Amino acid sequence: MNLTELWHRMGSPRWFYQMSGPWGTGFATLAVVLLVVGTMWGLAFAPADYQQGNSFRIIYIHVPTAILAQSVYMMLGVAGFIFLVWRMKLADMLLQVMVPFGMGVTALALFSGAVWGRPTWGAWWVWGDPRILSMLLLLFLYFGLYALRAAIPRAEAAARACALLALVGLINIPIIKYSVEWWQTLHQGVTFTLTEKPKMPIQMWAPLLVNVIGIYCLFAANVIIRLRGEVLRRESGTAWVQEVVATHDQARRGHSGDSGAMA
Repeated sequence: MNLTELWHRMGSPRWFYQMSGPWGTGFATLAVVLLVVGTMWGLAFAPADYQQGNSFRIIYIHVPTAILAQSVYMMLGVAGFIFLVWRMKLADMLLQVMVPFGMGVTALALFSGAVWGRPTWGAWWVWGDPRILSMLLLLFLYFGLYALRAAIPRAEAAARACALLALVGLINIPIIKYSVEWWQTLHQGVTFTLTEKPKMPIQMWAPLLVNVIGIYCLFAANVIIRLRGEVLRRESGTAWVQEVVATHDQARRGHSGDSGAMA
């Protein structure tokens, strides 16, 4: 198989559905284990910060959600580009199912940041802070993508509009990342990175790493499960989906019959 054939196969809704059966459960299991371990480790066993005391522990929620919120939008931009260039249906489906999760983690990042800011800065919200405003703009972009698809009745036109907005919105990602360097801001510098030596003790950094991996696993599980459902919905008129549905119905009836016989 050459690269062109592999590329088109990866963009096939049928191929994705057939290959991804166990992926959702696997990522969901990993997410639960990692998030429980990382959160308990960070909240109960990591040492208190020498300046912020125990209030710093919100970092184990705020930093993973803030990182993922930006990553999800970058993936939206990539999916939008693929759809506009190659017209891959799976790319548009992926764009659609990622938006609600991205919206949720961005809102959680802003909320947890406000909780962290109250004891640290003495205020829940600082309108003049570039990082806060650029994250708020990111939330509005997610809202815009969600509303735009709902507002345009023609599926093809809605897909193109959302792909274009996802691409244009990418300009906000470097603003979020470098706002603490470009402007005067209350935010501290980079808290978490895999490319440099940790700037915090390993006892604090390790549970943060576990939670970052865990929330990415949660995102993967959510997207896979929702994308499988979206594939079935959009491809409902095809023979292979009708065969899948018939097989599931037959298995469900067989299970109900076995239960009734046992009773």
